[in-house]
Amino acid sequence: MSTTKSLVARGFPADTRPESLPGVDTVCDGPGSTVAAGRAATELELKRREFDLAVYLGAVGVRTGPDGRPRVDREEIVRLRSRGGFPDALRERVRTVGTAEGARLLGISPVRFARLARAGCLTPVAFYLNRYRAVVWVYLAQEVEALAARSPELLVGNSPAWMQSRLEAGGDWRPRNWRSRRIERLLALTDDPWVRAAIVAQGLDPVQLAEVVDDPYERAHFGRVRPEALFGRRASVAGREAMARLMPADEPDEILWRRISLITELDAAREARPAPRPGDERWAGPDDAPARSGAPTGPAAPPGQPRPGDLMLPREPVRSNMPPASPVPPASPVPPASPVPPVSPVPPSPVCPGGPRGLLARLRSAAAGGVGRRRARRGGALHAERRAGRRKPKSGGRAFAGWGGRPGRGGARRSG
Repeated sequence: MSTTKSLVARGFPADTRPESLPGVDTVCDGPGSTVAAGRAATELELKRREFDLAVYLGAVGVRTGPDGRPRVDREEIVRLRSRGGFPDALRERVRTVGTAEGARLLGISPVRFARLARAGCLTPVAFYLNRYRAVVWVYLAQEVEALAARSPELLVGNSPAWMQSRLEAGGDWRPRNWRSRRIERLLALTDDPWVRAAIVAQGLDPVQLAEVVDDPYERAHFGRVRPEALFGRRASVAGREAMARLMPADEPDEILWRRISLITELDAAREARPAPRPGDERWAGPDDAPARSGAPTGPAAPPGQPRPGDLMLPREPVRSNMPPASPVPPASPVPPASPVPPVSPVPPSPVCPGGPRGLLARLRSAAAGGVGRRRARRGGALHAERRAGRRKPKSGGRAFAGWGGRPGRGGARRSG
């Protein structure tokens, strides 16, 4: 193995490398080159969550690379970095606030801010789950500040009548506004007709979806092409469950609007191309389509022989002019074998009366003699007789004997 010292000793400089190959730290950034999403976020001085939100809002343009992953054009990064106020202006555009921070921006209490959001005055841009699995909505800081400039009367005094009626009815417009924004933004990021139909179909529950799209293959195709998250980054199980719970519409007017929108997108998708079915190329048999990847392949069967996957059907007997072969004589019958005498069963060995008994035998004897009865000890009868003899009353009156047979306190009481 050649080292740097050996190469220098032979007359080669230490930094010699072919001029046609770039160094390890060299990046080929041509005019049409693209970079990965992580590197684009680093060059734009954004956190990954902020970068995802910027793409979601359309502030950063992306496209799908050859490997299916999102890529960002070098020209897009140069355009964003050349804007005035970079990177603070881009960070301010994607800055989000919660209820407490939004209330501080507007100079009102968090309770009033929550009432404004529930009445539909603010549209959430995203949500997350806290440690109690409760949904926490977040809003764009620019939209919160725009509300103060657009409707300052909502921040002071009594709430208007329409707002009070909505709140008294128990309505919450935050999920509805979030659904509308999400569907609109996802539709703006794609041009594929089936993907657009799958995005709109998220706004309906399975029952409503089956009424609009009666073809099960089209509904299955929705599940394959539906974008779950940006850049393929799957959320947690609890996040996906919350997403599935919040996406379907729950108001009659919203359900009607989603149904009409889905019918429009579905008609456009059907005109572009039909949904894949089992009879299409990907579902074709081995005669019409190449073998699937990973399927075992073997040598071709000779002509006239069935292949491994062919269906075996009965064939007509082939007529032949050859004389029939001589019949094979039957084999001599084999004499039956002599019967085997039955084996007498072995009687169980009796238990020795004096031997140790098992647990089952002890339990049975205890049940027969009474469970919990104390076993008599040695000398029990003699001890009982002595106790009875001490307590036996004497003739002529009642007496009490103390320990050792001596009279107790007060002596013996004699009859007068």
